[in-house]
Amino acid sequence: MKSEIVTLLNKKEITRNDIITLLKCDEEEAQILYKTASYVREKYLGNKVYLRGLIEYSNICGKNCLYCGIRKENKKIRRYTLSEYEVLEAAATAQRLGLASIAIQGGEIEGEHYTDRIEYLIRKIREISHNEIGITLSLGEQSPETYRRWFDAGAHRYLLRIEASGLDLYKKIHPDDGHHDYHKRVECLKSIKDSGYQTGTGVMIGLPHQTLNDLVDDVFFMRDFDIDMCGMGPFIEHSDTPLGEKGADDYFMKERFELTLRMISIMRIVMKDINIVASTAMQAIDQAGREKAILAGANVIMPNLTPLQYREGYKLYEHKPVARDIDENNVSGLNLGLLPGMKIGLGKWGDAAHFRRRLSEVK
Repeated sequence: MKSEIVTLLNKKEITRNDIITLLKCDEEEAQILYKTASYVREKYLGNKVYLRGLIEYSNICGKNCLYCGIRKENKKIRRYTLSEYEVLEAAATAQRLGLASIAIQGGEIEGEHYTDRIEYLIRKIREISHNEIGITLSLGEQSPETYRRWFDAGAHRYLLRIEASGLDLYKKIHPDDGHHDYHKRVECLKSIKDSGYQTGTGVMIGLPHQTLNDLVDDVFFMRDFDIDMCGMGPFIEHSDTPLGEKGADDYFMKERFELTLRMISIMRIVMKDINIVASTAMQAIDQAGREKAILAGANVIMPNLTPLQYREGYKLYEHKPVARDIDENNVSGLNLGLLPGMKIGLGKWGDAAHFRRRLSEVK
């Protein structure tokens, strides 16, 4: 079987059946998959891990996704929105620590006041950093005009996770209330791309009702959409949600973790020069989860810069690490002893090589 995996990984194009074989491979075979993906990452992107200082701007959300701890109907959390000072202080901390890029994330809110405030913060961050801080946004579904305004203000990456790329599964993890429209989300992704952003999406792995065929569909969805960035993580239940009210299913947590590693490697092999995040959810399951994700082909991590007093309120899932602050002697928080040959890309935006290539092909 090992020889079959090697032969499969040497193919010019991986088929649907090939991906299922890779997702089902055993632990010994998986090591071959991870090493291949790591080789591809180094060949196309080098040996650097890039950092995005994460600022969790607000846990106020207009959505009611069945899996998310900050869903609108969760009355058990204290809602918050960071002040202008807190956002700018976090951005200044990122710059001081050598994190040349930040990611502003928040619940999904639409409205003129919200659009204006985010636009103002983007412009202010660019001003105080002398345009040296790169800005990623992950602020959900917005109008095409809002995406353009934020892009013109200075944001240049946008992550909007589809979470499940198939319509049927998407409907099973979102309420049928008119506010969770699969087609609208896909249209938002198109608007983001058309606005000029480096465009990212991603999925959860190990969802209820999800099959291996769903995961194959996810791979091809991201490939065919020609994304620049990918953020994937294992599904971890939150007890205050409809999909997690019985608590975390720890029995299958290791399986979800390993399946996520395989998906990271497959995405790296299929889309060789995109940026792939080693998510915090991996660390929630395994203390060395982010390091293992990097060894499987990821190249971006997101150290948390949110003020400590708010982090408990931004728990999208159970067991999320919230208490650890950044160590100024090791801003990545990674155990580099587990990552021989890898370096931290301090002072670099770490833009996706895929984006540059995509633009050059358009021209």
